[in-house]
Amino acid sequence: MTSWIGLVIAAGVLGLVYGVVQTLSLLKKPQGNARMQEIAAAIQEGAGAYLKRQYTTIAIVGVVIFIAAFLVLGTYAAVGFLIGAVLSGAAGFAGMLISVRANVRTAEAASHSLQQGLNLAFGAGAVTGLFVASGALLGVAGYYFILTDVLGLEATSRPVIDALVALGFGASLISIFARLGGGIFTKGADVGGDMVGKVEAGIPEDDPRNPATIADNVGDNVGDCAGMAADLFETYAVTTVATMVLGAIFFAGTALVGPMMLLPLVICGACIITSIIGTFFVKLGKDNHIMNALYKGLIVTGVLSIGALAAVIELVIGFDTPITYSGAPSGFTGLTLFWCGLIGLAVTAGFIVVTEYYTGTGKRPVVSIAQASVTGHGTNVIQGLAVSMEATAIPALIIVGGIIGCYLLAGLYGIAIATTTMLALAGMIVALDAFGPVTDNAGGIAEMAGLDKAVRHTTDALDAVGNTTKAVTKGYAIGSAGLGALVLFAAYTSDLKYFAANAAPGSFFEGLGELTFSLSSPWVVVGLLIGGLLPYLFGGMGMTAVGKAAQAVVEEVRRQFREDSGIMAGTSKPNYGRAVDMLTKAAIREMVVPSLLPVLSPLVLFGIVYAIGGAVPAFEALGAMLLGVIVTGLFVAISMTSGGGAWDNAKKSFEDGFVDKDGVRHLKGSEAHKASVTGDTVGDPYKDTAGPAVNPMIKITNIVALLLLAVLAHVA
Repeated sequence: MTSWIGLVIAAGVLGLVYGVVQTLSLLKKPQGNARMQEIAAAIQEGAGAYLKRQYTTIAIVGVVIFIAAFLVLGTYAAVGFLIGAVLSGAAGFAGMLISVRANVRTAEAASHSLQQGLNLAFGAGAVTGLFVASGALLGVAGYYFILTDVLGLEATSRPVIDALVALGFGASLISIFARLGGGIFTKGADVGGDMVGKVEAGIPEDDPRNPATIADNVGDNVGDCAGMAADLFETYAVTTVATMVLGAIFFAGTALVGPMMLLPLVICGACIITSIIGTFFVKLGKDNHIMNALYKGLIVTGVLSIGALAAVIELVIGFDTPITYSGAPSGFTGLTLFWCGLIGLAVTAGFIVVTEYYTGTGKRPVVSIAQASVTGHGTNVIQGLAVSMEATAIPALIIVGGIIGCYLLAGLYGIAIATTTMLALAGMIVALDAFGPVTDNAGGIAEMAGLDKAVRHTTDALDAVGNTTKAVTKGYAIGSAGLGALVLFAAYTSDLKYFAANAAPGSFFEGLGELTFSLSSPWVVVGLLIGGLLPYLFGGMGMTAVGKAAQAVVEEVRRQFREDSGIMAGTSKPNYGRAVDMLTKAAIREMVVPSLLPVLSPLVLFGIVYAIGGAVPAFEALGAMLLGVIVTGLFVAISMTSGGGAWDNAKKSFEDGFVDKDGVRHLKGSEAHKASVTGDTVGDPYKDTAGPAVNPMIKITNIVALLLLAVLAHVA
């Protein structure tokens, strides 16, 4: 098995090498004129200052948790937490570092051709994607190798399992702070800037006269790029760890335990290679259809991943190898796991198609919102909310189909392998997401630098697709988070069985027996209700934070317009730095309490129920809480991200002229366009703050519960 872990680490290193080579190539590209470079430098400075302050705040929380982990769970778990936190933060920082240097180069490339603009923007996204996937894989595989091969610990021992879970928790903690803090910053700037600039002053988006413009461009990077990188890093790491934990528990004492723990790592390693190959197939066709060009790379990656999955399972497990564990269906073999992996890929494809349908320009949902804008602001908001609710139905059915199919084929471990295979495509998926903020910034730089309208037309085309790819990636992240959380829940129930079977006298687990989580138990119902309310409360806190930040931006922009008439006349420059600094402070201040909500809630619920009813009700309520978070979290997240993406592209429909059902053309600046801007201001925090942040929130609640079991076992 040592040879397999060595190959996995080599694949991770290859992904990092690809990223470094691509970065060096990107940095050699021209940066345009002096004005473009000046704007890009301001964006870089603002993004760097924000991340420095954000990570300083997170580090304070992290140090406290690191010390607690060391004292309660020991050195291995504390080091695992540190590895997960540092690498997750590094993934976000690397993503931001690349995007703020690619934006100005993309604007310059777009002035030459659409193909050059696409190549540069996607190349930057591919760097971020491969850094995220490779970093997460190296973190998990590397630490597992150190624990088992270097230090000689038994792979199924509690120190190894607890250390891996702690690594996942470290990644989750950084992810939720990065996702929420970055979202508050970017949408505070976007909403505030749009309300005064577009609606009140009647100036275009990214107009250099708007004092919030630089802050908006900074926000694209710290929210959509750094935030998403940390988010999918965490999903990747946590799901891989959860699958390894299930393998350790289900196959303990059998010859298959080693291969089953390594299988998710080897699948991920193979798919890093397929993702690298897929990046070379992103090319425009004769129709100049940007989304089709991106899909070429994704489809090639997916097809190659099918072959890689088959090869990995045959070599590591064997197609004909019979596999059994408690709860597994009969006739389970290595080939069965291959079918589960294909289901995971099918779920990914389904999410991508459905999300693009609900957020793509020219599709029925977006057109319906644009049409509703013709009759006013209220009808726009009503139709946008209707689309956001409707958009949850098909994704939920896709997840249901995936769960049933995998469970009938291979039980809970089959669901885990399907989820792992979904996330094995993370390198390419993150590349599509990071493409979005790069193209958005490129358009802003082109506008602020006064480049030819043809350049802005090219960057607008890229940006419209970028809005869809960001929505598609969020849909993918949410779907994989839901399945990943289900795997974590399976790990929770399996761990409970393990601790109950091996309970020491006087421990929390003594006499626990088999927990059924029956709805006849009031504690289970209480847990479901508490878990169900958490995503709504968390989402509400995120939306409120954006509202507060946006209000402050509105007041600041109005003040600058009022006190300096030269800004609108173009004879003086706005104070961009003031808006950036204001939003940085607001985002850091507002992110702390909501981010700690999913961390503390499982602990508080368990403690209260334990004090009232004892161990059995406490463990039942906690398990039910996890299910409640998964169910409502999925619907809240999908609704917000898809609805927000549809609102955004409905607004963009007016920038080239929207033709309504009566054949009337509505242009930018029309009353219908202003109504669409109102809808977009609602959709912005939906899709870029509250909705995406629910994704790590779902998983962090589950992984805290897993860690709580480990803590209770050590205390006993």
